[in-house]
Amino acid sequence: MNLNRIFGTSTICSRWIALLASILGSSLAHAAEQPNIVLLFADDAGYGDFGFHGSQHFKTPHLDRLAESGVRLTNFYVTGATCGPSRAGMLAGRYQQRFGFEEINVPGIMSENGKLTGDEMGLPTDFKTMGDYMQDLGYRTAIFGKWHMGVADRYHPLKRGFDEFYGFRGGARDFWPYKNTKRIAHENWIERNFEEYAEHEGYLTDVIADETCDFIERHKDQPFFAYVSFTAVHTPMQADPQDADEFPQLEGDRRTVAQMTLSMDRACGKIMDKLEELGLAENTIVIFSNDNGGPMDKNGSSNYPFSGVKGTQLEGGIRVPGLISWPAKLPKGATYDMPMITLDFIPTFIKAAGGDPEAIVELDGVDMVPYLTGEAKGRPHQTLHWKMETRGAIRDGDWKLLRFPDRPAELFNLAEDPGEQNNLAGEHPYLVKELFRKQFAWEMELERPLFLLRRAEEAWSSRRADQFRSPPAADY
Repeated sequence: MNLNRIFGTSTICSRWIALLASILGSSLAHAAEQPNIVLLFADDAGYGDFGFHGSQHFKTPHLDRLAESGVRLTNFYVTGATCGPSRAGMLAGRYQQRFGFEEINVPGIMSENGKLTGDEMGLPTDFKTMGDYMQDLGYRTAIFGKWHMGVADRYHPLKRGFDEFYGFRGGARDFWPYKNTKRIAHENWIERNFEEYAEHEGYLTDVIADETCDFIERHKDQPFFAYVSFTAVHTPMQADPQDADEFPQLEGDRRTVAQMTLSMDRACGKIMDKLEELGLAENTIVIFSNDNGGPMDKNGSSNYPFSGVKGTQLEGGIRVPGLISWPAKLPKGATYDMPMITLDFIPTFIKAAGGDPEAIVELDGVDMVPYLTGEAKGRPHQTLHWKMETRGAIRDGDWKLLRFPDRPAELFNLAEDPGEQNNLAGEHPYLVKELFRKQFAWEMELERPLFLLRRAEEAWSSRRADQFRSPPAADY
């Protein structure tokens, strides 16, 4: 642009030209410094089923490489023990109970007595999402794969902060294309953007990676945010035939989930390679995590060394793998042992992109970067909370209290007993009371649930908390 031709050449105009050029230059320089962001998000994976967590059987070479390029988070949590609520909290940057999204998936297993039922259940539309915040900062945003934040059109990703969508609105579907979608619930049809339905070709994990790579290629010259929401390793248990000979030492679902994990790792590697190919890896934040603990009885996963599974507030239900790599800013091959949570993603992304997360009072998370670089000392979170109707859990420092509707509370010291085997409630009655008070004070800040869990599901989750009280064998 020739500014002299537009504004003239007088001294005053020249000063205006210089000022405008300075502003434009500063703006362009800032845009160039904004990191790209790729959030790789697994579904129902087991904590112990990764090479970077010491698995001797599962193969995850690409995610192991990601761990070596960044920081492994050893005390990383989700906000809920099931898929939908966990994702709702992450996408909002707030505990989902603050806006009435109780620890329950939508739709499907809820009572008809709630305020919303069926397709009308979903992520409320009266606040910003992760996608909205990134759009405000000039990012091109996209989601690939599973949405699970409501089926009605008003909950659609393109109306919740995302510019592009390739995936399905529901919570689970086949990995292979449906031959007759008329027999399949419409929320599980593959959709491109809004109401453009066409089944994919090939294995869905690979397709999600290919679509993500295409998005990165198309937007390599502007900051982008890609939420890569894999369906692996959620049921149905369907492995890619190319991996049929892998893991002969394993059997049944345990072998299948190993094969599905290998496919997902390969997909993550393809996305990481695309960033390298385009010269974007140095200034791209890449995160890998998972939506809740593995359902060991459903998909053969393992949450070693923790007790508990998906649907329980034991560590195996809420502590998940966490990797974050940003070569331009973060140390390589490091570990971070203080508790962090998916609530921290939005503040981290906003700050990295040049925004001010502290000005957004409703966020519950913190910027992770100062803690990971050592600039900030102490704990990012002294206290973390979980709630599913009458059941609750609170972690305060290294102490964790579990509250049940049908038995006395239990108290564990996670620093000494991460498998939650030694109940210390009888030895520390005053601490039990103090943690009850803290949990109750937090619950007084919450909205009433918009939808309620069926009692059959409440009983199911309670039984699982008893069934999986012992940690599994190492890489069983």
